[in-house]
Amino acid sequence: MNERTNDGCPCTPNSAISCSVTSCAYHCRSVDRCGLASIQVGTHEAHPAEDQCTDCQSFKKLQ
Repeated sequence: MNERTNDGCPCTPNSAISCSVTSCAYHCRSVDRCGLASIQVGTHEAHPAEDQCTDCQSFKKLQ
């Protein structure tokens, strides 16, 4: 498969990381997968209690 990320780099979709954030540079264009080998998940809350309190800190905005 000749996959590319949203910023045009060659991409191997990571089957372990589903992603629907198409505004991320690492999103593989033709599938809802991340092109990174791993991601960092963090929070902006002291004690997160809901999924909205967590963030993909590996996110890179598509230019």
